[in-house]
Amino acid sequence: MRPATLEFLKQRFAEYYRTCYLSPPSSLEQREWGFIFLDASTDVRMRRHMAFSDQRELVDYVRNMVPAHVYYSSAYYRTPAAPTMNDKGWCGADLIFDLDADHIMRGPYAAMLARVKEEAEKLIGMLTDELGFSRRDLSVVFSGGRGYHVHVREIAVRGWSSQERREIVDYVRGTGIDPAVMLAPAGGTPPAGWRRRYLDALREHLMWLRGLERDEAKAHISVLKGVGEKSAANFLDSLDRFIADLRAYRTDDIWRDRTVRAIAAAEIEFENRVRDLGARADEPVTTDIKRLIRMPGSLHGGSGMRVVPLGAGDLAAFDPLVDAVVFGERDVKVEMKAEMTTSLCGNTYALKKGITTVPEALAVFVCCRNVAEIAGEAADGS
Repeated sequence: MRPATLEFLKQRFAEYYRTCYLSPPSSLEQREWGFIFLDASTDVRMRRHMAFSDQRELVDYVRNMVPAHVYYSSAYYRTPAAPTMNDKGWCGADLIFDLDADHIMRGPYAAMLARVKEEAEKLIGMLTDELGFSRRDLSVVFSGGRGYHVHVREIAVRGWSSQERREIVDYVRGTGIDPAVMLAPAGGTPPAGWRRRYLDALREHLMWLRGLERDEAKAHISVLKGVGEKSAANFLDSLDRFIADLRAYRTDDIWRDRTVRAIAAAEIEFENRVRDLGARADEPVTTDIKRLIRMPGSLHGGSGMRVVPLGAGDLAAFDPLVDAVVFGERDVKVEMKAEMTTSLCGNTYALKKGITTVPEALAVFVCCRNVAEIAGEAADGS
């Protein structure tokens, strides 16, 4: 990163931190803090094992040091500034789910943000409707980059081990589903949660098979273990009945069919359907009881956007490419390293390689993403 670009970003970040309100997490004095600073070096180094006694001390540090990234521990410690993890004295940790668009799809930034927002809404629904958490105990945070963090602040979960946290993330992801349990006769009980999702996915899959040419469908399923051509033919003859049963959530006859069991056990397309119904939360983040997570209200050094805290009910109306943008519209001259099309503040920009003039908010964004430099020597963009 050129000196002019580095100075431009430092000035913009410093301006933001001079006037913004930074709301620290609960029990601030029990949290470990970590910072990454704006630096021309390509080596990313974090300054961590830090602690603050109160909000004023934290805010003064951020305003004086102007970090690119601000993190705090999901864990509560007796001595958070201790230099080793063993010496800190773990007292519990918030339960946090991380949803990152990079783990879900590739594509234009706006499309990735829209997709990961869907996953966040799906996760919130599972946590509240199926796992019994109250929306009052959930907070959603746009990471400022490519995803969302969902924090569960219920005191009862703070003492959970990594294994207990793994069980809950396995549930929301749909990991380890037993087809025999999903397809077992329900005795007239309306299905809910994963059982309902699973049966819906199977019905959609059978409808997809019915839409194929018969020879194509037969070839598709006859390669499954334990399914020969005769079994495949019999199965295809029964498709309409199976689909009708699944629409009514009747499974008494379905599990007895050899081909259905083979599809449930090893059919890749069906596995993908089921996986898509889960929430794509990052398992290592949820199971890590000593994780550092981004501080709401801080800036993301890879985008220049704000890490935005939201209520669980505010997510639907939130547009990160508008609501997380904190910089203005004054003209700034940048030199693009390559062509790029991106959206910001309700506008779409088709940027070509070379020198161009863009709004300040976009200049911060492309410089933080290292796809542009400030043109010339003036850090103020003049």
